Amino acid sequence: MDTEAQPTERDRSLPPDPEDSSARPGPEGRSRSALLSRVTDQLPGGRITLTLLLCLLFLLAVNTFVARPFEIPSGSMEKGLRVGDRVLVNKLAYRFGDGPRRGDVIVFDGTGYFGDADYIKRVVGVGGDHIVCCDGEGRIRVNGRSVDESSFLFPGDSPSTVRFDVVVPEGRLFVLGDHRGNSSDSRDHLGSPGGGMIPVAEVVGRADAVVWPFGHAGRLERPDAYARVPAADPSATGGRHG
Repeated sequence: MDTEAQPTERDRSLPPDPEDSSARPGPEGRSRSALLSRVTDQLPGGRITLTLLLCLLFLLAVNTFVARPFEIPSGSMEKGLRVGDRVLVNKLAYRFGDGPRRGDVIVFDGTGYFGDADYIKRVVGVGGDHIVCCDGEGRIRVNGRSVDESSFLFPGDSPSTVRFDVVVPEGRLFVLGDHRGNSSDSRDHLGSPGGGMIPVAEVVGRADAVVWPFGHAGRLERPDAYARVPAADPSATGGRHG
């Protein structure tokens, strides 16, 4: 008969062996638990208040570095964006790749260019683009190609009643509101310092979606209107105001 002792599992119903260190939390576990207890004990509301504070810090970090809401202040971007709509601005959209593209709806700091506030407009031209208003059918031409903007312009608006012929400097943007008859934009500042062109460095981010009101919520897609616009001609220089 085999008399060799067989290993047996310790009865889990018995109290833990005081010599068994694996059953006791280590110093790190005790210190974290004690710190958390001290913090919650000193806060009115305890763990609930601590949880709310952590959530607030998280939202603050997101608002500062990732995304932020922006309330539409005027009718300059109708028909798509109405007064009081809240859009979500993606602050990382241009941080790790290409800059703004034609057709993007952007929020930018207009201080020193439009006024001391943030503005929301659509990018019509980027650095090097030659933009002319207008062709024989009243459409804006970008780098020699006419652009059909009818899918997003405010009903009844023409692309522009202001004539212009400009070349966008590198690092800047030519921006217009979708409600051309009710928008102060690059056209209105052609004679100002910077020629109404917004520095890319002043762009806060790209408006990616309407988040409020819920009945008007949805993504803001880049329209196809500018997809066939050719690249800027590097030899294009000057540009004139008309």
